[in-house]
Amino acid sequence: MSAISTVTDAAPQLSRRLTAARLPRWAPAGVAAASIAVGCALGAVAGLKSHIQWGLISALLFLLVSYAVSASVEGRRQARDRFATSLIWVSFICAVVPLVALTVYTVQQGIGAIDGNFLTHSMKGVVATLSPDGGIYHAIIGTVEQVLLATLIAAPIGLLTAVYLVEYGRGRLAKAVTFFVDVMTGIPSVVAGLFVLSLWNIALGFEYSGFSGSLALAILMMPVVVRSTEEMLKLVPNELREASYALGVPRWKTILRIVLPTAVGGITTGVMLAVARITGETAPVMMLVFGADFINSDPFHGPQQSLPLYIWQQYSQINNDYGYQRAWGAALVLIAFVMGLNLVARGIARWRSPKGGH
Repeated sequence: MSAISTVTDAAPQLSRRLTAARLPRWAPAGVAAASIAVGCALGAVAGLKSHIQWGLISALLFLLVSYAVSASVEGRRQARDRFATSLIWVSFICAVVPLVALTVYTVQQGIGAIDGNFLTHSMKGVVATLSPDGGIYHAIIGTVEQVLLATLIAAPIGLLTAVYLVEYGRGRLAKAVTFFVDVMTGIPSVVAGLFVLSLWNIALGFEYSGFSGSLALAILMMPVVVRSTEEMLKLVPNELREASYALGVPRWKTILRIVLPTAVGGITTGVMLAVARITGETAPVMMLVFGADFINSDPFHGPQQSLPLYIWQQYSQINNDYGYQRAWGAALVLIAFVMGLNLVARGIARWRSPKGGH
């Protein structure tokens, strides 16, 4: 009877906890609006000219006011939960706003330069500082070929290395490979360019070409592919492997038919992230590809142009309005190129995903 009475006495307390006061759903939006208004007012009164400072003040006020209001109404436990949620939202906005601002500004500056002539002509015979003519056709060809060659070199090596580390890697060799992959992840692009320049061009005597730049870009791309692929392979449930082994399927066929198709979405995304990283590299291209103002569709012979190097060359010229406009136009094309690759990767990942067949 005592136990029953204890439960009976505790029931009202539990009911009161479950029906405790809660802030309305519109409370976070209301607090955010009030924080923005007060933050902008404080920034204006303090004479702060940067709107970024106004935004930071508003974000800080939003966090503090959200916690204070929730603690007074819902209690400290719920207030801590709301504070963590608010912090995540503030961090998300702080990450997204610069990206959106950069994209919008690039579109505003570069959209005026893009037309049929800009996309289908090179800079051969064009005086950059005196004429608005010329385009980026030669740079587009060079970028596509160099990135494609780098991907053909780095993606298979990175994929096979990741498969070895996850499925076979044991002992000192696996530890050594993991260590060097971690070291390569932090290698500056200029160091990779100097390495290829010393070994490929100076020691072995090969000429400046798009392929030389692709070798340096492949060095930068490889550790990203290894790390991303390794993490995706680790997410594949071991039960799938064990079920395949139980049916008598050899390990290599299990990896080829079960493990890789299951992780293909993440692997493709990782490869595209690596491609996006190397697409904008300038230092290796400057040292190894050397740049050119004419169309060279042969990446194995002679200097080539690329979009990052073209942007730097056009923007670095003093008192050159035409060059600035061409630079922003090329930057917009480069962003569109990377976005297009990511969309293609998402489509391939969804198409090849095991869930896509249902």
